[in-house]
Amino acid sequence: MTGPLRERDDAHALLAAEAKNARAGSGRLVLLRGATGTGRSALLEAAATHATHLGLRVLRARCSPEDTALPFSSVLHLLGPVPEFADVAPGIEDRASAARLWRLLRSYADEAPLMVAVDDVHLADEASRRWFVEAARRIDRLPVLLVVTERSQYDIDPRPAGLTHALSPSLVRTHTLAPLTDDASADLVRAAFPTASDRWTADCVRAGAGSPLLLHALLDDLDGAPPPTAVPLTCAALYPGAYPAAVSWWLDNAGPTTAETARTLAALEQAETGQPGETGETEQTGEPESLAAFSSLLADASGADHALVSGWLTAMTRLGVLRPDPAGRPRYAHPLLRDAVLGGWSAARRQDAHRAVAQAMLRRGDHVDAVARQLLGSAPAGLPWALRVLREAGTVAAREGRPDDAVRYLRRALREPLPDGLRQRLLTELGSLEYVSADAPAGIPRLAEALDLPADPRDQVRTAIALGTALAGRGEVRTAVEALRRLESRLAAGHADLARTLQTASTLLSDQDQTVRGEAYRWLTDTAERSPELVGASGRALLVRYAATAGEIAAREAMRRLRTLMTEPADPLAEPFLLGTAAAVAQWADELDEAERLVERGLAGQHPSLLHPMEQALLDTRWDIAAARGTYAVLLAAHPAVPVRRHTGGGPANADAHTLLALVETGRTQDARRLADAFDLRATPDSWELNRFLYARGVLRFTEGDVAGALHDFLECGRRQSARTVLSPVVTPWRTAAAECRLALGNPQEALALATEELRLARVWDTPRTVGRALRVLSRATRGRRGLELGEEAVAVLRDSPAEAELVASLLAQGHQLMAAGERIRGRDHLREGAERAERLGSTRLLQYADEALRTAGARRTTPAHTGSAALTGSERRIAELAAEGRTNTEIAALLHVARRTVETHLTSTYKKLGIRRRGELRGTLKD
Repeated sequence: MTGPLRERDDAHALLAAEAKNARAGSGRLVLLRGATGTGRSALLEAAATHATHLGLRVLRARCSPEDTALPFSSVLHLLGPVPEFADVAPGIEDRASAARLWRLLRSYADEAPLMVAVDDVHLADEASRRWFVEAARRIDRLPVLLVVTERSQYDIDPRPAGLTHALSPSLVRTHTLAPLTDDASADLVRAAFPTASDRWTADCVRAGAGSPLLLHALLDDLDGAPPPTAVPLTCAALYPGAYPAAVSWWLDNAGPTTAETARTLAALEQAETGQPGETGETEQTGEPESLAAFSSLLADASGADHALVSGWLTAMTRLGVLRPDPAGRPRYAHPLLRDAVLGGWSAARRQDAHRAVAQAMLRRGDHVDAVARQLLGSAPAGLPWALRVLREAGTVAAREGRPDDAVRYLRRALREPLPDGLRQRLLTELGSLEYVSADAPAGIPRLAEALDLPADPRDQVRTAIALGTALAGRGEVRTAVEALRRLESRLAAGHADLARTLQTASTLLSDQDQTVRGEAYRWLTDTAERSPELVGASGRALLVRYAATAGEIAAREAMRRLRTLMTEPADPLAEPFLLGTAAAVAQWADELDEAERLVERGLAGQHPSLLHPMEQALLDTRWDIAAARGTYAVLLAAHPAVPVRRHTGGGPANADAHTLLALVETGRTQDARRLADAFDLRATPDSWELNRFLYARGVLRFTEGDVAGALHDFLECGRRQSARTVLSPVVTPWRTAAAECRLALGNPQEALALATEELRLARVWDTPRTVGRALRVLSRATRGRRGLELGEEAVAVLRDSPAEAELVASLLAQGHQLMAAGERIRGRDHLREGAERAERLGSTRLLQYADEALRTAGARRTTPAHTGSAALTGSERRIAELAAEGRTNTEIAALLHVARRTVETHLTSTYKKLGIRRRGELRGTLKD
């Protein structure tokens, strides 16, 4: 033991007083009790030094477990060999020998006052222990101070009674050494490392666990790596290893059951908090458990007595070895201490402990996730319950959006002995999850391996679809389509339904590459014309979608066909394609409620652990619906803090495009510019998402005043869309956007041509949104009386549309034209109505345009309503309507994909505007 003694002043005072008493002829027994590492020996040595200074003769003995079988061994070590007592040899235990040893002690005391210092008396042989007890009864009138140290740490194993249990309290002064406080430990750390930061010092204090032994050993190890080097989390980073040796000595001094329990606790904690050395805490499921429940679990896993384990946990917490976590569960004070405790176990023994803990947790009904975390550290054993737990935990983790956890569980499950069919399914799930997790490169080889294994045809189809989705996401669209078609050709003869599903999947995946897309849809179209029976309902739905984007079909007819296809019996593997396609077309057709229902139904049917192209397609449609409703707050709340990126290429996703537009509409152009600049579109591979982002960036540029740059983006979007045979304005109305740029640049004839073509295609699709938008821009390009007529028609058409933003834009455009034509009253009315609607919608961009137009006209808009239902923004109204239907805040948040806090904030604002206090009053006030 090195370093100064801290917080031992009371013990020093006691020993100093008793030393003076002994010198005066009044002896006593002083018992120093304490746990391993609390400094008993150091304190005894300090007392001996002080006694020497007082003139006392000091006799020392340190008891050892090697001497316990030899009677009087400890006493003879103490008194030393004396020729006249040569016949008192170890191995002879009788009263005569004890008496002569006592006379020897008396003879020493006659010469000078004595201090008899006996360290670790709990290790003394029985004869010596009885001799010390008898001596304590006789020294009260002798100049003899008997000071003994005794280990008093709580052990689960039964211990022999202490030295003083048979003595009267008047004959002994007992002092128990407490663990060091954090302040005292911090003083020791700063004395060794004066420049240490508070954080570094606190880490050392926790790793020292209130034990001078451990703390000094740690500081010795850290002497070669002083701060700012971080305190290590594993013992492998310590040299020369004094700290793990001290922890090992501490455990060796405990009973075997205590050491086993201590290590089992370390293994349990390691599985819950992560891999060795990790400090991050894992979220616990369920309610915090009681100490009794936790100690029962630990006892079951280690095979120890339940009541004694509970006492041990309490004692270790009092000592500072354990500290309660936020849930009240005892944990090792520092990861380094936990690692040192585990260091004495072999890998096989640790694995056995993890399995034992897992089994104990399973028996008591713990959450499957907690059980699986323990199994991660266990060795494969072919236990059916273990495989079941790992698979269930993987599914739960995937469903809860924790793909990294799910990957770990499935990797561990694959180490168990498995039949080929089950291995194939687990490989498919694992590859899918690896692709969406941080380990994306491992996903595709894993899926390819699964596809090569013998399996049920339906499982092969699931694997092929997952592999195709991953390959397409990495930009290898042709490879993805070819992989699906190879399996399709093998299944065509005996499994026509499955072959048709693969056909649909390959066609859908081709959307990521315009060349492959053209080939896929030509093949699908030709097949449908020659042999309709070879194209299933989902394939025909894709042809309807293709016709819609190509400008060949009306919205009403498209929805009629899709609703008919939805009534046909569908294979479960094909149904997601049908639902996703129908949802997308319904959104284009302004059937937003129906589209929303289809999206939710489609997402509910997705397997959380399987890659599927329709999952992302459905999520994209959900974004499209929110944009169509003009719920900008919902779009911005749902977008992640960083741009959504593909696994390769760094290209923008559909969510990025919609977020960019929402930022522009809400006046956050600087944020929009940062998002736009986050992508290098020159290095982005071809995709429909890139085209949509080009359109969104064009809107931003136009708002910023860069009309030429905006025109470039719109025309490039149009060129790419046309190359994909996407001619209809249902996806990106690039022609009207380019026409407005042409007008701003003073090229009305080119604008007129673009707007005319847009209106022609819009009338084919024939929805208020597309027709109204085209009419608005055409009216501006046409001008004059005809232009005013087209503008009025645009406003009239859009009043029956859910496209509130398009109606606002048309009202403002028509108001501006009416003002220019001298119809100032009507113009002002249109502008004011547009301004009020823009404010409710939350479109800062349109509201600013309206205010500027009104100021130019020498008018003001009417004071906006600050109360009543007219004062609600679009987002507030949407949330209020759902709440009025009886939906809970959690349900509304899930439905709109916003945070629950966002729902609460909007409802609070709504209550204030409506002048109500309760949710039940919403329905009546919204109708007013």
